[in-house]
Amino acid sequence: MSRILSAVAWPYANGPRHIGHVAGFGVPSDVFSRYMRMAGEDVLMVSGTDEHGTPILVQAEGEGVSAQELADRYNRVIVEDLVSLGLSYDLFTRTTTGNHYKVAQAMFKAVHANGYMIEQTTRGAISPSTGRTLPDRYIEGTCPICGYDGARGDQCDSCGNQLDAIDLKNPVSRINGETPRFIETEHFFLDLPALVGPLSEWLGARHGWRPNVLNFSLNLLNDVRPRAMTRDIDWGIPVPLDGWSDNPSKRLYVWFDAVIGYLSASIEWARREGDPDAWRQWWNDPEALSYYFMGKDNITFHSQIWPGELLAANGRGAKGGNLSEFGDLQLPTEVVSSEFLTMESSKFSSSRGHVIYVRDMLSRYQPDALRYFIAVAGPESSDADFTWSEFKRRTNDELVAGWGNLVNRTASLLHKNVGSIPELTDLQDVDRAALAGSEKAFGAVGDLIRGQRQRAAVNEAMRVVGDANKYLADTAPWKLKNEDPERMRTVLGVAAQLVTDANTMLAPFLPHSAQKVHEVLGGEGTFAPMPVMNEVEDLDLPDRHYPVIQGDYSAAHGTWGRRQVVPGTPIGKPEPAFVKLDDEIVESELERMRTGDE
Repeated sequence: MSRILSAVAWPYANGPRHIGHVAGFGVPSDVFSRYMRMAGEDVLMVSGTDEHGTPILVQAEGEGVSAQELADRYNRVIVEDLVSLGLSYDLFTRTTTGNHYKVAQAMFKAVHANGYMIEQTTRGAISPSTGRTLPDRYIEGTCPICGYDGARGDQCDSCGNQLDAIDLKNPVSRINGETPRFIETEHFFLDLPALVGPLSEWLGARHGWRPNVLNFSLNLLNDVRPRAMTRDIDWGIPVPLDGWSDNPSKRLYVWFDAVIGYLSASIEWARREGDPDAWRQWWNDPEALSYYFMGKDNITFHSQIWPGELLAANGRGAKGGNLSEFGDLQLPTEVVSSEFLTMESSKFSSSRGHVIYVRDMLSRYQPDALRYFIAVAGPESSDADFTWSEFKRRTNDELVAGWGNLVNRTASLLHKNVGSIPELTDLQDVDRAALAGSEKAFGAVGDLIRGQRQRAAVNEAMRVVGDANKYLADTAPWKLKNEDPERMRTVLGVAAQLVTDANTMLAPFLPHSAQKVHEVLGGEGTFAPMPVMNEVEDLDLPDRHYPVIQGDYSAAHGTWGRRQVVPGTPIGKPEPAFVKLDDEIVESELERMRTGDE
């Protein structure tokens, strides 16, 4: 058994999340975590809502509410949506907890004490009309490196390079379109040049990463500069140093504190479990493995900034230093980044109404239909396009006509002709070949999921479904009821085993229907555990409450592999596991997009 940290990107709490977001961080991390639990590994899956930074502050001001009120609203929306999608977090929390503030400030002080947080004078942007600070993220212009028109003042989403707002060509404020004025300001910078040696050594030892992620990460080392880790803003975590902590306009950079959330969420989980040091088994043990899931626009922060912070806190850069109070923090085993999902050939855009939010999708369609589309046609290694016609086709032709048909046909034949699962007696070569092929597929599907090749894994599982449907067609048990009832019973017993095998292989991808199929074949108890939303009290801020995602996933532990069907298990009349979609849904959804209706 290995300990696996599944560290999932933190969705930003300035609005509901759309299906492109969960295609990048949500479903891939859950498939991986569910499989690992089923394979017998000890998984800790953590994340939460990212609630600091300029976008929340600007939006809150526009709505006439406080930043905390806005974050509270969308934290709850996001928690509800991710629970409905079935994402099996051990803890999904938030960055405005007392626990997170303590951990983020302790990390800053550790990095600073080791000499890797350096104070520098830089040029900051202000609005000429209001005199207020304009954070880098709210300035756009032409990238000085690749020429992309629309680069932000902190990063170019086209070439991925980190930027300073003053370097942009023709910079303008995203808030009001005016040209910013630049003034001198003091900030702390993470001294990445002093960490580039161990960063290069770590990245050079990475194997098996998706090539685009590793190549991009290695290229970042060609232009390593100190990175600002504080901001001129009044919404965020105070800088925990004398002369800074009481300054109302200086805060830790939102990305500095957000990536620390993986650590703080693990610590909060341990505290809530009643064993405050339990998190160390995933963070201090060199044998533990850690996988970070996100979209490709966040690679920089997970393959350079966060590893740099960890190395600095460990005293492992050119300046040396001591271990922080958190001990020897292990660097990521793998950064798992997905590409972008578009919708009907265009980028998602909430402002233009070209978007479908997770909760709207789940109010009309089954969660496993969305999960299946993301797994089989999502942006795993290249950009992918969600279209309503393809969503309908995948649902009807593959889930309903393929997998759903196999389950319903097998269960209906058993219910009508036997009433229970029969003994597997007098097996013929065709039966043994079908059973052997199905059992062998567990290794292939599992290896593909471990290797972050989920599209190939779900296709392999659906191949097993196709082979099982062919087995039923070839043996035609419905023709054997009168002429050879014993042979019919054997064939239906084999079919029940094939369905059980396929259901186990598909469970990480389709947990909602996996539970239904388990029950259709007479299974009892929990087969595919689901997350729950709980209201909890802040561990450090009395009288403050918030929703979290938690769950007991022990029922899944060690269930990967063949589970022999039990002869005599009663089989009732089955209910369809999947809903067939009408042809009209394509045009109705396209019309909803055109008119902006929810």
